[in-house]
Amino acid sequence: MIRTYLPLAVKALLTLAFAAAGIAKLAGAEMMVATFDAIGWGQWFRYLTGVIEVGSALLLWVPGKQAFGAALLVATMASAVAFHLLVLGPSALPAAVLGLLSAYVLYLHRAQITGQPS
Repeated sequence: MIRTYLPLAVKALLTLAFAAAGIAKLAGAEMMVATFDAIGWGQWFRYLTGVIEVGSALLLWVPGKQAFGAALLVATMASAVAFHLLVLGPSALPAAVLGLLSAYVLYLHRAQITGQPS
């Protein structure tokens, strides 16, 4: 039973977290604008990150595309951890946890990468 419901719960959690964060970035929430100002790459990077987060959250539910969505989220959270450690400050734990959960989903759908049946 846990093999059925744990993956669904993790995907639902990731979808809620990344859809909310991505929408906040795209909507120009003050905190997001300030964060990306601190990064120093310009606001285009906030928009790109928001599109990646929302799009990847949706891909977690598209048959045959879950691994791609999860891989994008792993890469995004690895970057977020790096930015937190190197630029923003020591609050990298939430990004690390979301990255690990995304890696779990990627592991579950690893057969999509190799083309082998799961």
